[in-house]
Amino acid sequence: MSFEQYKDVWVFVESFQGQPKNVGLELLGQGRKLAEGLKQQLCAVVIGKEVEASIQAANEAGADKIYVVQGDEYAHYSADGYGHVFLALCEKYHPNTILVGATVNGRDLGSKIAVSLHTGLTADCTALSVDEETGNVVWERPAFGGNLYAQILCSETRPQMGTVRPGAFKKPAPDPDNKAEVIREEIHTDKIRTQVLEFIKACDEGGIPVGEADVVVSGGRGMKNGDNFALLQKLADLLGGAVGCSRAAVDSGWMPQSRQVGQTGTTVSPKIYIACGISGAVQHVAGMSESKTIVAINKDASAPIFEVADYCLVGDLFEIVPAIVKELEARKQA
Repeated sequence: MSFEQYKDVWVFVESFQGQPKNVGLELLGQGRKLAEGLKQQLCAVVIGKEVEASIQAANEAGADKIYVVQGDEYAHYSADGYGHVFLALCEKYHPNTILVGATVNGRDLGSKIAVSLHTGLTADCTALSVDEETGNVVWERPAFGGNLYAQILCSETRPQMGTVRPGAFKKPAPDPDNKAEVIREEIHTDKIRTQVLEFIKACDEGGIPVGEADVVVSGGRGMKNGDNFALLQKLADLLGGAVGCSRAAVDSGWMPQSRQVGQTGTTVSPKIYIACGISGAVQHVAGMSESKTIVAINKDASAPIFEVADYCLVGDLFEIVPAIVKELEARKQA
């Protein structure tokens, strides 16, 4: 087939227990820009047993079309089941570009689809654009430990595919007046080789997931020990946010990996990001540089974190953070 026969930008809207994950909606926002650059339509793909919430969310996120496959066998993600559906849809509709969230399931599904379709897959992208001369999507991702950013093109095959980290882009503002065309396909399979027996929640201290918070207060090696993170928790609670950390805090056993922000953790883009005692290694900055406002607190005036911060506070975080907490508490009581 010629490239002209491959049309539209597809976004996999992943869900869990009937509710859409944020990453699919984030990708619909960015997918709209790609679709406009390619002069094609933006399509969502929804697979599951309970699908109505995801259909509504995809519609309000701006999809032009929503492909829906529903069945009891799709109640839980499986590479066999979801891969079978996606390949059947691709063979019928021939998408030009496919975006998948870089979740555990998304990475699994993306690689299965790419291998089956004999096409390329760019993993963990942080930026997307269109080369208008060639019609190729430009997939940008960190390389060599985050020290370089590579721009990758899939110029020889279609569809073009990539996985994108949750939090790399912002969700579009909901548009309840959007009228997407919903296309329901009857695709079923009994060749699913795995069975979900039980869900065991990952060990965490609870609270707002770091990737979903509007305010993130993160601590690094400068926190000195795990007990001192209680100070950051107090600040996060006052701001209605979540506590994050650098890899150094995880490696030291102070915080769980689920709270890590950075290239090997979670990519976040909150309204406010407060970095406390974090030097600002490039791997950490790669995971939070898209935050709307960045506040850095560090006693080292030459710390790299100050290069990306909007507000730089040079001093002892154990003096600065309690002062901020005291002021916020006073304002709440006033």
